[in-house]
Amino acid sequence: MSKQRSHILPFALPAIAIIVLFLNKRGFQTPITPSFSIPQMSSFPVAQNASNLDEIKQSVHQLVNEYRASKNLPPLKLDPRISSEAKQHSEAMASGQVEFSHAGSQQRFQAIGEMIPYRRIAENVGYNSGYANPGERVVEGWINSEGHRRNIEGNFNLTGIGIAINTKGEYYFTQIFVQSR
Repeated sequence: MSKQRSHILPFALPAIAIIVLFLNKRGFQTPITPSFSIPQMSSFPVAQNASNLDEIKQSVHQLVNEYRASKNLPPLKLDPRISSEAKQHSEAMASGQVEFSHAGSQQRFQAIGEMIPYRRIAENVGYNSGYANPGERVVEGWINSEGHRRNIEGNFNLTGIGIAINTKGEYYFTQIFVQSR
């Protein structure tokens, strides 16, 4: 019997930083995020099965939009440019190039801003392993987490989703939310 674990459940919130950046006339404002340390990860090769990861990405997108609909919120349009930025971050986390975190989020947000003028942007990250449906688990964990749920319910119209899996079978998720101008 394989050991199942998820690192996005509410009791693991200290292991997940939530970053939401707001663009206003004065520039970026970053809210205070929890302070914590994350242990260094070893470097693991990234094992990709493109069709499976695309199915999981579509599932995450659908589940998030179903949740938004249950709250009378409009659906988020999946944007491939945003998804590309999200995928790069998930791959970096899965390979151990960066820790499981929001590391580099300002650079991702700036790159997205050069392609899509936006008013507001936010990011959720998550990871898990050992589940038959990792996408469903990550969305469930985000919905059960106040900060992640706030991003899902936020005033956004676009999203990008990136998923990567390493050879240990750990799935890394990044979802970026954008309110375009």
